[in-house]
Amino acid sequence: MRVLVPAFVVAGIALSIVSADAKTKPDPRSQVFAAESSFAATMAARDLKEFASYVAPDAVFFGRRGVLRGKAAVVEAWKPFFDGPKGPFSWKPEVVEVLDSGNLAHSSGPVTGPDGKLIGMFNSVWRLEPDGRWRVVFDKGCSACDSTHAE
Repeated sequence: MRVLVPAFVVAGIALSIVSADAKTKPDPRSQVFAAESSFAATMAARDLKEFASYVAPDAVFFGRRGVLRGKAAVVEAWKPFFDGPKGPFSWKPEVVEVLDSGNLAHSSGPVTGPDGKLIGMFNSVWRLEPDGRWRVVFDKGCSACDSTHAE
């Protein structure tokens, strides 16, 4: 009985440490959701410099005029979207999933025009960088499909 008591105490302490560690570790899905939301907020704030801080150096963005490779190309191509007092569109995450490894994630959601009407959907792949920040490595949008002609 004396041997069992210390074993239970040690097991209890170990479980407390694991439980406390799980509570203090940030949830990667929440982190990516917050990163995507902040990334989207750069458009509303008209802040191209902050937008650029979310783009990975080796990012690949798919656009109407082709594929953009690298942060500089992405930022240059997106510069016109930041002209003027109001953004030409906005987006927000609805779905975020993270690999079990915790270093790669996918986010997707609606893209709306200035009037709030759905104009498309976006899909982004995020990577947890060595500095601890999530950055977009792939981004691709598509036009909203017209479901009024569904069979």
